[in-house]
Amino acid sequence: MPRIVGVDIPKEKRIEVALTYIYGIGPAHSREILKEAGISPDKRAKDLEEKEVTAITHIIQESYQVEGDLRRLLLSNVKRLMSIGSYRGTRHKKNLPVRGQRTKTNSRTRKGPKRTIGAFKDKAVRKAVKTG
Repeated sequence: MPRIVGVDIPKEKRIEVALTYIYGIGPAHSREILKEAGISPDKRAKDLEEKEVTAITHIIQESYQVEGDLRRLLLSNVKRLMSIGSYRGTRHKKNLPVRGQRTKTNSRTRKGPKRTIGAFKDKAVRKAVKTG
């Protein structure tokens, strides 16, 4: 299993797809890297030679921010927004959608599961609470 920039990439996949397992590299960047390194995108990751792996690693380290550095950068950007009190920062703090989506319905991914407030759904639950 080849290791590029501290990430084990899957050996059975085409190198073009395998590179996308690195955080910060998508399909377009993957093709760009392979073109610059002069490697066929159809080659499997297990078939890469050591010099090809080092060439890919060198290109990525030289030209792209990936993995931990990129995650730290994004986290610091969000913290900055929260500290200056911008609208986007307050939405991050409240764990609500940041980019203008509606929240009356939808946005369950961001808000979490629905919590019923006030009314009970079942008569048996109501009785248990009254006798409780």
